[in-house]
Amino acid sequence: MRLSLRDLAGRSGVSAPMLSQVERGETSPTLSVAARIAGGLDLSLSQLLRLDEGGTATIVRNGERTTGGARAHGHSYEVLTPPRPGQRAEVSLHVLEPASMTAGEDDPPMHEPGARETAVVLEGALTLHCDGQTHDLEEGDSVTFDSDLPHRFENPGKKPTRFLAVVTAGLRRS
Repeated sequence: MRLSLRDLAGRSGVSAPMLSQVERGETSPTLSVAARIAGGLDLSLSQLLRLDEGGTATIVRNGERTTGGARAHGHSYEVLTPPRPGQRAEVSLHVLEPASMTAGEDDPPMHEPGARETAVVLEGALTLHCDGQTHDLEEGDSVTFDSDLPHRFENPGKKPTRFLAVVTAGLRRS
């Protein structure tokens, strides 16, 4: 998240001069001010202070992954990253059966404004339909695009397609 001091001041209710002093280490915020800063960053106070971290690595075991998709329509996925509040990226493993797609043609984008997505084809073929353009991908190919635009993936092949998707929130270059 790239915010100016004024943006953060507007979101948190903490003045820009106070934020500047905190940033430069000239003053320490009270817990109340720190909580408001955290709220302006869409974080909890524990996240801001990194009190909720239980170590340097978080493991998501195979059987503990969040799953989703429209299995009846040939699309399934597993989220490989841990469900941590404030996380700015998500990695998921998708499987598309032949002639299946991830969304309908007129479905609205499901990612927040400014989000970017990178997909890597692990097996099979994949077609990305994004903002009126079509991009054909083969095994080993990758693509990066603004994922807040209308888009969907489609399997044009005769065998299942597996691909990884990495969505980063609010990181689009202006």
